[in-house]
Amino acid sequence: MRRLSLLIVALFLAAVPVADQVRADEASSSKALVVVVMDPLAMPLSCPCVAGYAQRDYEKLAASLTKILGREVKVVFNDSLVTALKKENARADLIIGKQSVILHDAQTAKLQVKKVAMLSGKDGLTTQRGLLVVATADPAKSVADLKDYQIFFGPQECDEKHGAALRLLEKNGVASPAKLETAVACDEGAVKILKLAAENVRGCAVISSYAKPLLEGCGQVPKGALRVIGETEEIPFVAAYVNAALDADLQAALSKALLKSTAADFLLRRALETKDGFVVVEEPGAVAKKK
Repeated sequence: MRRLSLLIVALFLAAVPVADQVRADEASSSKALVVVVMDPLAMPLSCPCVAGYAQRDYEKLAASLTKILGREVKVVFNDSLVTALKKENARADLIIGKQSVILHDAQTAKLQVKKVAMLSGKDGLTTQRGLLVVATADPAKSVADLKDYQIFFGPQECDEKHGAALRLLEKNGVASPAKLETAVACDEGAVKILKLAAENVRGCAVISSYAKPLLEGCGQVPKGALRVIGETEEIPFVAAYVNAALDADLQAALSKALLKSTAADFLLRRALETKDGFVVVEEPGAVAKKK
């Protein structure tokens, strides 16, 4: 009888960790999934200066994902993944933003991420370009004319305004400056070269193609004050990454839900200012292929 009692006690004690783990798993699954949005065309990260542009409504995406997954999904807006992680106690289950910035910030934050989709633009493309601009009255006609110009690049994590621009200069026989001057925002670089032009100093700024309509639309530079003299190659724009530390089934569920959310929902696609929604691309920077 004593032996039987000891056996029952032992079985009960062995079951306690299992029960605790089950409760922990249930608690974990009940937590809201966190989507960190870094898309520069998201409503809270942009301005409403140009009608129907740069006002992507990601709250509607969160609502759609919540419905599909049967689990609360909340969205957090931030220009920096590192900052967002600090505010969210290191939670970032899904990250949507400029691809090169996500990869840069994820490396800084020591966060492993896995790419699952790209967001197509209104034109159906998943890419952007860096634009080399000068003051309208500047004598430069092409990239090859930029020798001895003061050039303002974007930060290193913005590939279209940095690495791609350097490659374009090299291709056109223009040596990279010994010391790169950078402007964090597109409007900052544009304003700087216009001030230089007023002082008869030749300057060039590299801006993102998606930002060009906003510079004039928001009154940051006078209409017609800038002229494009060169474009970089196509660079991947807005991508979606899942946290690679998530359970494999949850990663797959998130990926599937993301693609499904915009596939047959015209109103959501319109809210996100996208032609084809979230899509899978075969190669980095490739145009999305419809299935």
